[in-house]
Amino acid sequence: MDYCRIADDVVMGEGVEIFGFVNLYGCEIGAGTRIGAFVEIQKNAVIGKRCKISSHSFICEGVHIADNVFVGHGVMFTNTLFPRATNADGKLQTEENWEVIPTYVQEGAFIGSGSVILCGLSIGAGAAIGAGAVVTRDVPGGEVWVGNPARFVRGSPE
Repeated sequence: MDYCRIADDVVMGEGVEIFGFVNLYGCEIGAGTRIGAFVEIQKNAVIGKRCKISSHSFICEGVHIADNVFVGHGVMFTNTLFPRATNADGKLQTEENWEVIPTYVQEGAFIGSGSVILCGLSIGAGAAIGAGAVVTRDVPGGEVWVGNPARFVRGSPE
């Protein structure tokens, strides 16, 4: 785990594999999960068992990923709809200035490389998100969604 920054408050299950240049703090990682290089997982994020989080992905506070989920390279999650750097008085915002909007990825879902997942939605069990998709609303389980904004293209990916 060369060049990793893993805070003391990270809860990790047995057999978690972590590659270099990873930043983890205040999160939970389930047993048997693999985390690629250049990944950040923030506080209050939860990753299930046997997941694969590919390199260069960002999983922010409020994201809940169930077991057996694949997250492709460079996937970005968000946790607020209207981010701002400063308050009305010009001072930098802190975490007290906004509400985290949770996102849920259900068991066995697949999120393709380069996708952006907006906050406040759910990706259903076994759903597949195509590479480069921008997910702006709930995706039902067992469906394939692609594009910007992501839209339904067909039923089960299997």
